[in-house]
Amino acid sequence: MFSETIPIRTDHTTARLTAYFQDASPELGLDRKRPVVLICPGGGYGFVSDREAEPVALRMCGMGFHACVLRYSVSPEIFPAALWELAASVAWLRQHSEEYHIDADKIVVCGFSAGAHLAGCLGVFWNRDFLRELTGFSAEEMKPDRLILSYPVVTSGTFAHRGSFDNLLGDDCRNAEKLELLSLEKQVTPAMPPVFLWHTFADDAVPVENSLLLAQAMREAGVAFELHIFPEGGHGLSLADAQTDNGTGTQIVPECAVWPALAADWIGRESGKAAPGI
Repeated sequence: MFSETIPIRTDHTTARLTAYFQDASPELGLDRKRPVVLICPGGGYGFVSDREAEPVALRMCGMGFHACVLRYSVSPEIFPAALWELAASVAWLRQHSEEYHIDADKIVVCGFSAGAHLAGCLGVFWNRDFLRELTGFSAEEMKPDRLILSYPVVTSGTFAHRGSFDNLLGDDCRNAEKLELLSLEKQVTPAMPPVFLWHTFADDAVPVENSLLLAQAMREAGVAFELHIFPEGGHGLSLADAQTDNGTGTQIVPECAVWPALAADWIGRESGKAAPGI
């Protein structure tokens, strides 16, 4: 495995895409292409969490995937800066798929909390005219093939994590039209890619209703999804084991620590074959 950091530029921001690519080897098949999991850590659009970054990428690599971490722009930058950066990152991976042995039809965007909102935004907006005009990329270049959404910020309504929308919209955080646009359950269409979704019933920061509202909208639109709701565990669990615990022990929830293996199995089933390391 080798690591590379790629600057992702918009007209006024620069994000960092840190990639962890599996080495090509004659013993493994030089032409072997792997799915890539592009990780958007959480942080309420106010920071980018280290706990949901490299440890998750290395876990994904350990299961046979390529992995990347996007350190996207946060407050005081506002929408759509981070979405532009994510769309450009997906396009970069697709454009360089031959060079890095990436399966260009298996670019999986994995987000946590507000990072899951960002991932979900690309999932619902990848084929919208405004994003093509903003980025200069075609819809096909920007399209995520699958989404993994971990305890996602979804709705701007009753069950909103208000701080995320305050940071994302800045002075426009009470603009009803923009709040409607960014309430993901209201933007789902049949063009949204398949989704793996997990949350905890006990999450008191981003209520589980966020995932339930999104699941209902996907059901109505005919979007394929797998949903797991675990009974215990607070917000921001990351891998839910000792590796990503903050030292208090509260982020160690064995029942939830199974989610990476469940997600890897889902990627394999969605693609019609076993995941690389399973």
